[in-house]
Formats: sequence, structure tokens, C-alpha cells
Amino acid sequence: MNISKRWDVQKEEVGINLHTYFRGKIPLLPSSLIYKYIRTKKIKVNGQRTTHNYKLQEEDVVQAYIGDDFFQEVTKENAFLYVKDHKLSIVYENKDLLLVDKKPGTLCNQSDDELFSSLQTQAQAYLYSKGEIKLESDFLPCLCNRLDRNTGGIVIIAKNPESKNIIDEKIRCHEIDKYYLCIVHGKPTLKKGILEHQLFKDEKNNIVTVSKKRRVGTKTAITEYELLESSDGLSLIQCRLITGRTHQIRAQMAYIGHPLLGDGKYGRNSMNKNFGIWSQQLYSYKILFSFKNEAGILECLNNKSFTVQSIPFKASLFTKNIEAL
Repeated sequence: MNISKRWDVQKEEVGINLHTYFRGKIPLLPSSLIYKYIRTKKIKVNGQRTTHNYKLQEEDVVQAYIGDDFFQEVTKENAFLYVKDHKLSIVYENKDLLLVDKKPGTLCNQSDDELFSSLQTQAQAYLYSKGEIKLESDFLPCLCNRLDRNTGGIVIIAKNPESKNIIDEKIRCHEIDKYYLCIVHGKPTLKKGILEHQLFKDEKNNIVTVSKKRRVGTKTAITEYELLESSDGLSLIQCRLITGRTHQIRAQMAYIGHPLLGDGKYGRNSMNKNFGIWSQQLYSYKILFSFKNEAGILECLNNKSFTVQSIPFKASLFTKNIEAL
């Protein structure tokens, strides 16, 4: 069913062309239809037919007579259509894949409270602005890995079902290496080592406990680490995930007596207070594609690594070392 809508042009909207105006007012209306509806007088200004590049004037009245299915409720599936200013730090992109440097504080997945600012929505908005998302498609670009809200670093985004299936399989087969940098309290006795523990996740409180022995409900967590530098009671550590469990690095480093700087959940705020840092200093700074088997459309990534441009650690102690990595 068609419905009639009317808008009064506001001061801040003066000078915007008619086509752009409608992209903001009715995000679900395809660009091709906007042109068509302007041409066929289903979209008019001050009751008159005009052109798509007409510059709106103050006190103009814009009218539209279009299908009510374009005025849908905002959902997680269509939220990207309502994002006007996407903010992404792109590490790498090709026609099948997008690598994004997620900043600390950004939520990976959508939530009811943060529908538009999540990494997933922002990435979909970016790809939609490039014309890489078709509204009639059954597939929307999605995240292949996730990071905690306050952990920054590289997130893989699949643009199509084939690349999503390939990345999921490569992650399961440990053919994608993810490297993290973290700042911890103290200095590990061994410069290099492999941490292997059992992790049990308390789903209700979103926290894991670490033990040496396997028990019901635990999962094996394995992390390879290397001490890079120590100074003033802190150490810069590089970690490579061999398994990918919830809070793995944070929990394991705390378990061996070296909690992350700024981590109040697995560390102690009394220690963090001395440095004035209250968010975990952890960053997924590098990713290496090390495929052992054919990767189809993603074979071009084999043996390639990608790193973020900078790491916004709040402690400037190890900046020089980080930039050299």
C-alpha cells in the first residue's frame, strides 16, 4: 500500500540535493527508485515536479507518495541503512574480505543499546555505501572473529558466504595466527613459553576461572608468549593464540602472576592505580594467514601477514618497541 509523507526542510538541510535528502530520510528506499520516483512525480517539492539534484531551500515542503514497506522498523538486520557516518580503520580489503582495526571501547556485535555504533553495523554501512550490499540478498557481511569491547585489534569481516565458510574452517584448523601485544605487571621468569591450562566459563558473570586439571565444563587454553621488554615493574609481552577461548590471555597471564595492566577483572585495581590505567592493555596487532590446505577465493592471502598502524596503549613506556615490530 502506498502512503503519503511530508517533510518541512530545516535550516541545517538547506543546500542538500533532493536525492541525498531522501537517502537520509528513507534509507530503505533504493537509490534507483529515488531517481524513478522523482522523475514520475511520486516525490515532489512544494507540490511541483523537480530534479534529483535540486538544492533544497528553507521552508521547502517535500512530499512523497511511496510504498509503506520502505518505512520499516529499525532492526539489527537493517540498522546499517541508518548509519550516515561510518568510522572504520581499514587494515586490508579485497572483493571478498575486510580486515578492520577495532578500537578499544567499540562493541563487536550489535546490542539493543548500541545498534548503530557496533563494529558489525559500521562495517555493513561502509560496504553498503560502496554498493557492495544488495538489499535483496539473503547474506549480510559479518564478523568471523570477535574481541572484547575494551580489547582493540584486527577483526575479519567476510563479504560473502564463501569467504565466511573458508575463514571459519581456517580458524577451526588453526591456519590463521593471531598475535597480541599486552603490558603486564612484573616480569615472567622465562623469556619464552607456552601456557596450557583448563578454562571454565561462568556464563552468567562473563568470567573464566583457570585450573591445571581438566574437569567437567572446562576447555583447554593454549597461549604461546614471548617477553619483549621490561621496565619500571611492567613487561611488554607478545602472545600467539593457539586456542581462542574467552578472556584467554587475560586469565592465563593473571594465573601465572602477571595480570594485564589496567585489567580490573583478572588483576587488582590497587596495582593499576599506581599507573592510573583502568582498561586492559591488550591489542590484537597482527594476523598471519598460514593456510595448509587450499583456500579457494582467499588463496591470495596465504603466507601474508597484516598489522595495525598504531597501538593506542595508554602506557607510553614501550611505544618505541611497539613501532619497531
